[in-house]
Order: sequence, then structure tokens, then C-alpha cells
Amino acid sequence: MNTKKVFIINGGQVFGHSGGRFNKTVTQATQAFFEAQAGYEIRITDINEKYYPAREVENYVWADVVIYHTPIWWFQVPHGLKKYIDVVFTEGHQKGIYRSDGRSSANPAINYGTGGSLHGRHYMLTTSWNAPETAFTIPGEFFNEHSVDEGPLFGFHRMNAFTGMKPLESIHFHDVEKNADIVKDLKRYEDHLNRVFAEQQAEQNPLTI
Repeated sequence: MNTKKVFIINGGQVFGHSGGRFNKTVTQATQAFFEAQAGYEIRITDINEKYYPAREVENYVWADVVIYHTPIWWFQVPHGLKKYIDVVFTEGHQKGIYRSDGRSSANPAINYGTGGSLHGRHYMLTTSWNAPETAFTIPGEFFNEHSVDEGPLFGFHRMNAFTGMKPLESIHFHDVEKNADIVKDLKRYEDHLNRVFAEQQAEQNPLTI
């Protein structure tokens, strides 16, 4: 059995009144999940700790799957995770993350976003919100019935598409400031991991008769 390589990024920034505990707990759950499975090798980066951009580029290039854990602050990822992405992706230009924006001088109007170097890899996103899930689903509520992935995090997904990576199904945790149920959330997350990675293994190793 081929070993699958998983790179886990904890973007749960410690800042202001946020201690980053929820996303650290989810990161630890991810680590425990893969350590309990056969055939996985993992690496972990915590954006609160010192990191070396060239090493982080190597982690992206090494990985089969990148898993991002992040809270959402003011409808985007925290500034620590955004800085990490800016620094690491800049370092990764022509070093394994992306070659160019994909266009040619002969016809610059087309093929934007096709210069990524991470084709064949996947990524998964988890987010945590103060906003309740109903803010995204009920007509007239704040997000106008746009999902997390198609609304506030659309740009984050296009960023990963720019590198050539393909998405695995995201999972989002809502109302974590006022009504967090960590036991329920972790159980739902474990079920999500079991389903997503069982499906991915089945796609990569189809049964033959």
C-alpha cells in the first residue's frame, strides 16, 4: 500500500481575545485520526510558531493532501494565516507551488490561473465561525443564502485552484463562541474524515474484477 502524505496547517491564530483553542483541538483531532490509520504520514505547521518559508514550500510539494484549519475573522482568514500564505506562496514561485499565472504573451486574455505546480494534490478546509449555520441558509439572513465555500471563502478556494490543487469536501463549525459543543463537533468531524478519505481511497484504488 502506498503511503499517503498529509500536511496539516493550524491557522487558529492567538490574538486579542482569541486563544486559538478550538482550531488547535481540531488540528489535534486530525493528527490523531491519521496516526490511527495505516498508510499515512503527516507533517504539521502551526502558524503561531516560527516557520521557515522554504521548508513550508517543501511541505506543500511533499504532500498529497493539505488540510487547513482556520477560524474566520471579519469574513476572511486571520492575518497570521494570510501572511503565512503570502510568504510561503511567494517563496514557492517556480519552486514547486506555481510557475506563473498561466498566460502567454501571445494571448494574455486566456488561461489565467493555469500555471500551478501542485496538480494531483488535494486540499481540505475546515473553518470555525461565530455566525450560526442559519445565517447562510435562511432567506433574508446575513449571507443571502450563499454557502461558506461559494460566498466568503470563494477566494480562498480559487487561491488553491491557482496552485493546481483540487478540493475535498469542506466542513464548517458554526456558533462556536456562544453555543460550542466540542464533543458533537469532533464527532461530526471524525465522521467527515472517515467518509471523505474512504471515498478518496476508493477513487484511487478502484476494485477490479
